[in-house]
Amino acid sequence: MPLSAAVVDPWEERSGGWLIEGYGLSETSPVLMANPVSNGRRAGTVGMPFPSTEARAVDPDNPTVEVAPGERGELVVKGPQVFQGYYGRPDDTAEAFADGWYRTGDIVTISEDGYFSIVDRIKDLIITGGFNVSPSEVEDTLRRFEGVADVAVVGLGSSSNEQVTAAVVVDKGVTLDEAGLREYARENLAAYKVPRRIVIVNDLPKSLIGKVIRRQVKEQLLAKK
Repeated sequence: MPLSAAVVDPWEERSGGWLIEGYGLSETSPVLMANPVSNGRRAGTVGMPFPSTEARAVDPDNPTVEVAPGERGELVVKGPQVFQGYYGRPDDTAEAFADGWYRTGDIVTISEDGYFSIVDRIKDLIITGGFNVSPSEVEDTLRRFEGVADVAVVGLGSSSNEQVTAAVVVDKGVTLDEAGLREYARENLAAYKVPRRIVIVNDLPKSLIGKVIRRQVKEQLLAKK
């Protein structure tokens, strides 16, 4: 989960230090990349790969195809810190690698100058009408609408044709204009990304670090049906 400037800037102002983000997994011992420890750091990104570490963004459905800078793709990596495989689990190991590249399962974008941004987890992508929808992209759009305090987007229904669904927390004292929210979404998103269903909720389940737990959101919405 990337740190926003709203977190980084006040922390640095009060501490007088730098807040440096990095990224890794248990399978990468555990760090792959980080922001420069300098004024070159870029809040909201996880920086650049460490020396001797290679990283690319590829088509999740065809990991041999690299996506263009700025486009969303699955992060695949190589490096001395990347594990060789899961002990005693050859099938899982084979699934985790593509042509020697470890598939992280994270969706990223890479800027023209090489900074990586974590966007989503592949397991959170919504498949609707044959298209992949990034929940984070839809959430970021809906949060900009007046009256929306927070939102989580999940897919409900068939795993091959899910319904994009938004659980919305409304600002106190505000009556949400749901029609206006849908129109705003249509103006700023491709048609297949617009939520088919909007559900008003009191709050969203979050982890100890404040990250929305989409799995629990999905369970709660299914329970409401």
